[in-house]
Amino acid sequence: MAKTGITSQGLRAAIERSGYYPAVVADAVEDAVGGAPVRAYLVYQETTFESAELRRHVTVLVLAGSRLVVSHTDEHGADGSSPQPYATTLSESVALNQIKSISVNRMVADPAQHKPGALPCEVYLTVSWGTQHRIDLEPARCPDPNCEADHGYHGTAAGDDVQVRVSEAADGPEAVAEALDFARVLSTALAALD
Repeated sequence: MAKTGITSQGLRAAIERSGYYPAVVADAVEDAVGGAPVRAYLVYQETTFESAELRRHVTVLVLAGSRLVVSHTDEHGADGSSPQPYATTLSESVALNQIKSISVNRMVADPAQHKPGALPCEVYLTVSWGTQHRIDLEPARCPDPNCEADHGYHGTAAGDDVQVRVSEAADGPEAVAEALDFARVLSTALAALD
């Protein structure tokens, strides 16, 4: 669930409420924040299905001083590298002046009936600073169903350093509002750099 706030105690409480390995997540986030004043944060826990397995992830975004801290924790089942389940956390600290863009994609159900100030039903928050790029490839297809030729691949390349998807159906309207609040605070901080 997404949470926003302005204190490090509130951040820790939001991590605890997420219920996702809170000690692991809090240790990583606190180390990455490094004592900088917490201006805003967003804690987002997501559950996905991979093959026949249920996987949980948590992403924590923290506006701390003049930096954006991004921490993402994944859980993994026992595998060749570990005989028991384990979690991995990647934390990155990005100077605000290095952020290239912030994008907020809003989905509004029944737009003809939308009232000013009403929440969208879904929000994608994307923050890019040019560190990571994603390439999605798939086999090119021919319109001939009997064709067996290799038509190569086509795809897209995107700079996608962090993206969080929050929906009213999965996360509740409060989570959507909190994601938008965090985006506003981050946008304001970036605008102040101009």
